[in-house]
Amino acid sequence: MRVGIIVGLLMALVASSASAATGSQPNGEADGARSNTAAKLTVLFDAIGNRADLRKDWGYAALVEVGGRRILFDTGNDAAVLAHNTKALGVDLGKLDFVVISHRHGDHTTGLSHVLSVNPGVKIYAPEEKFGVFGSSLPATFLRPEPRLPKDSQYFGGTPPERMTFGKAWPEANITLIDKTTEIAPGVHLISLVSDKPGTLELRELSLAIETPDGIVLVVGCSHPGIDRIVEVAKTINPKIHLIAGGLHLVTSSDAEIASQVAALNDKFHVAWIAAGHCTGEPAFMALMDRFGDRNIYAGVGATIGLGSNPRAEGLSTVRHAMATGELQTYRQAMRDNLIRFGRRPSADVHNGSGQ
Repeated sequence: MRVGIIVGLLMALVASSASAATGSQPNGEADGARSNTAAKLTVLFDAIGNRADLRKDWGYAALVEVGGRRILFDTGNDAAVLAHNTKALGVDLGKLDFVVISHRHGDHTTGLSHVLSVNPGVKIYAPEEKFGVFGSSLPATFLRPEPRLPKDSQYFGGTPPERMTFGKAWPEANITLIDKTTEIAPGVHLISLVSDKPGTLELRELSLAIETPDGIVLVVGCSHPGIDRIVEVAKTINPKIHLIAGGLHLVTSSDAEIASQVAALNDKFHVAWIAAGHCTGEPAFMALMDRFGDRNIYAGVGATIGLGSNPRAEGLSTVRHAMATGELQTYRQAMRDNLIRFGRRPSADVHNGSGQ
């Protein structure tokens, strides 16, 4: 009897120790496994890439794994393409800590329907905008009353609510709206800026800034407010910018504008590493290669980029500096199709292959 009791106690002690060592997490992964995972960024969606098993399309999405967290940044332009690529890469979207949507454009939000189909309760951070697709609310004071009207012609019969709440494109989604730069988790910040550029005036965009021992890892969707403005805010968190990944939105910029921005990233802001993609544009890809040299990291779809002190050495996929000819053709075609989808006529440069 005593032997049975002792054995039972020993077994309970072992089980308790094992449970304390692993710790169950909301996404089903052991804490030890999460904390030991190498910090990395995997590109899930882009119009450039060299893997035949992955699909390319205009847009951006990336999985960021750092500090024991799994963060999905943007969701690309097509739910089916995101589903295909995540399956091919072995990425389980059911195991996410949260999602960040940089801005409202379709080439960053369309894949959200697939994410919600596999992870309906996941927390989503999105930019707050008046009457935005992510939902919003406003004081009803903007409704000027006119009491001489009959009641059936007055808003809400003459007694409007104090605040008006507006719907969102994903009614069941767990969306938290961000309207200012916010630390959403220890060392994880969302930079919130509003574009003042023609074509995207008043568009609010979020960028992900993660504190690491080597400086800020900055993940950007399209950089509509300007990559220089985004970096300036990131430097208030930590003056050292370790790596920038994502779209720099230089695709329609002049050579002079590209040269100025690239020079600022290297000479003024002292960015250590760059892994640009999406709307950066071919002329800017070339300018970054020339300026950053070995510190420019190829970031096509499927690429995995280390987020430690030497991203080039830590990357799990073959690191290259440039796109092959076939990739350039795919990038140009995706850009051309996207312009048509949004009702814009592609310029002659897109047709003749100059890259803008």
